[in-house]
Parts: sequence; structure tokens; C-alpha cells
Amino acid sequence: MIGVPNEDLPALASGTAATAIQWLQSNIFAHVPPNEVRYIAVGNEVFQKDPYFTPHVMPSVINLYSALRTLGLSESIKLSSPQAASVIVNTYPPSSATFDPSLRSAIIPLLQFLRDTGSPFMANVYPYISYLSEARHMSPDYALFRGGGEPVHDGALAYDNMFDASVDAFVWALEREGFGGVALVVAETGWPTAGGEAASAANALAFNGNVARRAASDAGTPKRPGVGVEVYLFGLFDENEKVGEEYERHFGIFGLNGAKAYNLTFN
Repeated sequence: MIGVPNEDLPALASGTAATAIQWLQSNIFAHVPPNEVRYIAVGNEVFQKDPYFTPHVMPSVINLYSALRTLGLSESIKLSSPQAASVIVNTYPPSSATFDPSLRSAIIPLLQFLRDTGSPFMANVYPYISYLSEARHMSPDYALFRGGGEPVHDGALAYDNMFDASVDAFVWALEREGFGGVALVVAETGWPTAGGEAASAANALAFNGNVARRAASDAGTPKRPGVGVEVYLFGLFDENEKVGEEYERHFGIFGLNGAKAYNLTFN
């Protein structure tokens, strides 16, 4: 997956398919063969966290799609635009989740494009952030994907971890808008090794290891059992210049010096 930076969206949106072809050739295909690219993420968390760029998302998507069609790559490379978990509201229980009504004018055209082109909706899901805001009511094991506690019930569905509940909240929101056939990809998830409550290498190893094992097994979620969830771990390296809370700088599987923060393996 290769991302289009948010700040590149205005130029892509105001240009043409030819502009988009030039962007693809210069920024991606000059460095990576097309057959090694699975997705192009058009912006990141724009609708909720960088709304200045919201009007530029869909025009950029359309121009990039036209460019990929011209290049004969629109079937092998899919376009989407990853969104923060906060684009859905009323997420407890998951079956009550809906897209934020204030964002529907931006969300619905994106969902229509994804359905029409067979592309996935991409969500960034961070149980760690949910745990920080709900630590008094959420056990660390539930957030860390360890199970063992009393499951959280949502009708006939039972959840023993926050990750599955978060994914299914998006599934319910998609179905509620009539887009239940759109696949879901978790474009970012992870756990920090330092900088906040419950942030440690041991917890990061537990969470990322459990998520990786679940993804590799194609077990799916309570709402979509047996339907594997494609997951991208965040991130590869710590980011010491990232703005925001201290824990934001410590999501790396590797530290700034290139050494492993922990030994992530799974079978």
C-alpha cells in the first residue's frame, strides 16, 4: 500500500487524468513495479483530522482511477482513502454504529466508488486509544486481544477483544448505509512501546502478535466469521519528530537506531 500525502490532493484534484498519470509515474512506478502495488491510499484520515482537504479527496480518486484505467492497472491496483475510527459514532455496542451524520456528504460518494470498483473501505483502528479513554471500564486484556475475561455481548454476538468490536462497528455502519458488500481493510493498527499508560514493549508484542495471528488465520470477526480481515501494522519505525502525545512517537516495531523494539513472530 502506497499513500498519497494529503498535501498532494489539491493538485491531483484540480488536474486531469494526465496529471495523475504523471504523479503515479514520478512518485510510485519510478521506484516500485506496478505488480508490487496492491493499494493506493488517497490521503489519510482526511475527513475527520484534516478536513481542509476533504473536497479534494473524491476528485483525486476519480483522476487516479482514470489514470490507472489508461495504464491498464485499475483491476490490479485498488484505490481507497483510509479514515480514522472517529468517522463512526455510537460504537457501543457495535451494532448501533453509524457514520457521523456530519460527514455523510463526504463518506457516501467514497462508499459508492468503493462498491462500484470492488475496492475496500480502509479504517485505522487503535484499541490502545480506546483503552486510554475507557481505562476505568475496559480491562487491559480486552484491549490487548488476550481474551480470558467476560465477553461483551451484542445480541447474539460475543466479543472478547476491542479490535473485533471496532472492526464490526465499521461493518454495521457500512450495512446501515447499504454498502454491506464493501470489504474492510484495517489500514493501521498497533500499540506503543512507551509514552503512555500501558505502553510497553511487552504489551505491543502481545497486541501486534495477536492481531497478526488472527489476520493470518482468516478467522474473521463475530459479525463476519470466516471472512479474513486484511491488516496493516503501524508502524515499522518509531517517529521521534511526530507531533502529538508522547506515545505517538513510539509505535515502531523497530527503534530509531534500527534495533528491534521487540521480537514479533507468529505461526
